[in-house]
Amino acid sequence: MRKFADADALAGWIVETLGREIVTGLPLGIGKATHVANALFARAKADPALRLEILTALTLERPRATSDLQARMLGPFVERVFEGYVELDYARALRGDGLPGNVHVSEFFVNSGAWLSNEAAQQAYISVNYSAVATDVILKRPINLLAQLIAVDESGPRPRYSLSSNPDITLDVLPELKARREAGEQFLFVGQVNRDLPFMPGSAEMPADAFDAILDDPSAEFPVFTVPRGPVSTADYVAGLHAASLVRDGGTLQIGIGSLGDAVTYALILRHRNNALFRQLLAQITDEPRETAPFEHGLYASSEMFVDGFLELYDAGILKRRSDSGHVLHAAFFAGSRDFLNRLKAMPEDRRRDFDMTAVSFTNALYGGEDAKRRDRVHARFLNNAMKIDVLGAAQSDTLGDGRVVSGVGGQHDFVEQALALRGANSIMMLPSHRIRDGKAHSNIVWQLDRTTIPRHMRDVVVTEYGVAWLKGASDAECIARMAAIADHRFAGSLASTARKAGKLGSDTAIDAGANRHERLRELLAGPRRDGFFPEFPFGSDFTKAERTALSALTYLKECGEAKGALARTFATGLFAAPDGEERAALDRLGIGASVKERLYRRLLLGAWRSAPH
Repeated sequence: MRKFADADALAGWIVETLGREIVTGLPLGIGKATHVANALFARAKADPALRLEILTALTLERPRATSDLQARMLGPFVERVFEGYVELDYARALRGDGLPGNVHVSEFFVNSGAWLSNEAAQQAYISVNYSAVATDVILKRPINLLAQLIAVDESGPRPRYSLSSNPDITLDVLPELKARREAGEQFLFVGQVNRDLPFMPGSAEMPADAFDAILDDPSAEFPVFTVPRGPVSTADYVAGLHAASLVRDGGTLQIGIGSLGDAVTYALILRHRNNALFRQLLAQITDEPRETAPFEHGLYASSEMFVDGFLELYDAGILKRRSDSGHVLHAAFFAGSRDFLNRLKAMPEDRRRDFDMTAVSFTNALYGGEDAKRRDRVHARFLNNAMKIDVLGAAQSDTLGDGRVVSGVGGQHDFVEQALALRGANSIMMLPSHRIRDGKAHSNIVWQLDRTTIPRHMRDVVVTEYGVAWLKGASDAECIARMAAIADHRFAGSLASTARKAGKLGSDTAIDAGANRHERLRELLAGPRRDGFFPEFPFGSDFTKAERTALSALTYLKECGEAKGALARTFATGLFAAPDGEERAALDRLGIGASVKERLYRRLLLGAWRSAPH
């Protein structure tokens, strides 16, 4: 193993060793060896004879504003929260004049919504299940370089290294790539040390001689990308109550990142610590028999992603059921807030060993060690988010109707498949009943999808803020009735009517969705909120108080979009409104002045605060 203290020198050695055709794999998310990739990109940009191909996923960038008001909000926030973060130069090029002709970048999962208008990124996207990336993408190409960000533990006599956030694909492909080298093919495995990464022992730990070269340059270290926690809405919270009541004590859990994942986490902790309130609220939203007891045996997690929520459940004494290997969680990669990373780093190593970061083939599939996995993954509840779901149970989660990719399939299909293969397991698809676009409500439960991520024959459980639809083994008519019953009241009738016209629903089948109204949800949580429950940011926030206030108005204005009627109504609502103390602080934070344009902004913001649902 060779050590380098300069990224450009390492890039030069890579080119000298591998030649002028470099096909490199960079891990998903935060695990990319940024300085190595940037040094190689710089050489390829300067030398057209050097061909560079990059295979990766989830290239993370600082948040970007799409309007003047957003820029006022994001500017200071991004400077504060992402100070020092080093971006990938190939992403900058894609955003600018484009990649040089001798550089090609393909991703199998992209940052949600970030590349919708970028033709190059859309055309280079590879649609593949996460569990199949190793065999169907990486190993099918002439990969000759893996470059990964790694953690180091220097507490002992010799440094110890860990793949930290991203053993996911590396552990699956490294043995074969090294075997190819033994057979005469070229291959290098390169690590870049970053001490901001938590050192994860267990499956992710690698001996120093596993690497061909390591870049250890303090000047090349930087704060890794973190995901600021967003607000959790009333609808999210009630959907979380429904989902938490489906989780069985002594079972297995997978959750994702974002407000719905936070809502489920909060509801599980509420069930455990404030059981009487949990039962009381649940009784008001369903008369179905559900899981309501505190967690005596606890949960084990098998999830492709280790997120903040699992750490909250661990600290709450819920994530405590140990697998055969002794771990309470297996995950393939992690992403989370700054608080999440700092808490992991501050943990004693014996506690960090409870979380085993491992190969995605382990977390996302039953194949390989199946007997042990089946013993561990009892009563599994795999929770995933969707954009739209049709009344027959098919889900659209990654692609728009015109084919543009919003994010990617990732591991969603993997976990749906697992749920169907495990007796007593459920695939739980979660989504808001509707969304607001250009000031108008649109149902997320639809008659027909224009793209499908999960087909209807793999339907199982769907959760919205208005209830749970049990679809596995149900007839089409039963599915339609159950899905319409958890739709917003404005759309349930038209869904049922369309189904009757198509001969898929009997005329005598009643659909009762009249109570599916947001005001009912607000009333449900009003009392507990007065007692301090269900806060907007349940697990803390990177936003200041003034920024949180501003964010609520900006979110509402984004939903208004370019709809002149919605904007006019919002303006009229704020025309004679006077700001309270919190609103005044938010206006100051956004730099709202006294010009004509600024006064327009002021009235729109005041109107948004009074119009936004809480």
